[in-house]
Amino acid sequence: MVVTSTTKFSEDYDRASELKAFDESKAGVKGLVDAGVSKVPRMFIQPPDNLRTCNTQFNFPVIDLHGMDNDPIRRKEIVEMVREASETWCFFTVVNHGIPVSVLEEMMDGARRFYEQDNEVKEFYTRDRTRKVVYNSNFDLYVSKATNWRDTFYCVMAPHPLNPQELPATCRDILMEYKEQVMRLGLKLLELMSEAIGLNPNHLKDRDCAEGLAILCHYYPACPQPELTMGTTKHSDNNFLTILLQDQIGGLQVLHQDQCVDVPPEPGALVINVGELLQLITNDRFKSVEHRVLANRRGPRVSVACFFRCGLISFSIKN
Repeated sequence: MVVTSTTKFSEDYDRASELKAFDESKAGVKGLVDAGVSKVPRMFIQPPDNLRTCNTQFNFPVIDLHGMDNDPIRRKEIVEMVREASETWCFFTVVNHGIPVSVLEEMMDGARRFYEQDNEVKEFYTRDRTRKVVYNSNFDLYVSKATNWRDTFYCVMAPHPLNPQELPATCRDILMEYKEQVMRLGLKLLELMSEAIGLNPNHLKDRDCAEGLAILCHYYPACPQPELTMGTTKHSDNNFLTILLQDQIGGLQVLHQDQCVDVPPEPGALVINVGELLQLITNDRFKSVEHRVLANRRGPRVSVACFFRCGLISFSIKN
């Protein structure tokens, strides 16, 4: 992208004041869109290197988990597919994973309901990362070089049980249900990954890889100039495992063979990726790779990311 006169830094640009005003509005990126913004505010414009596009023809791995619990031969096939995907792509999609489509759809609807509230959403807005329930826009707002076109609501669901009354009424019931469903799936995936490195199925679980769980609901409003900004800049996850539910708009890309590859949305499917801690304890057998989310004229895009982590390890809100 060629930086034009409209995107150059000007000597009189006061980024700190723009960030402060944005933060104090407690309305996030959605608030800008609701106000009718027609151009991306200066604070969101990304450096050209962050905006490079890639045209690729890769087939992203999709793993069918049907039969993993009651067919030993099929389980061995699935373990091998998990091993190959975790060593080469570090990302893969799973289908027939056991979470009902109705639960997935309600989880997405619950996330949308939260953001589509009027002023009620602001009562959860905070930059206090010690809280169990947090809503804000860009966890690194005041230190990043450019702001992402994304708002985030997250809740820490484990290891310490969360009082359901602390959760927003708009998505309280489904968050509690989704927590139970995704925890069961996470444990099954850790079993498969343990077997994939030749160990006892309980090895990773016994090392507390699923002790902590945080659920992050991301909201990417439609962007008037997606070529100037990003939904989420490239990063890797500092956890053990991420289970991602995304809608059908798309935009998630993973770095594979030095190219950005689209992770295509698939109804009823979940995206799995290896975190930095899992790379560490598998001695680099499984790797955590960088990924990003593009901004889009369509929207809002909604995704729900579940981070499995140690109970005492803090994490950065990305994905």
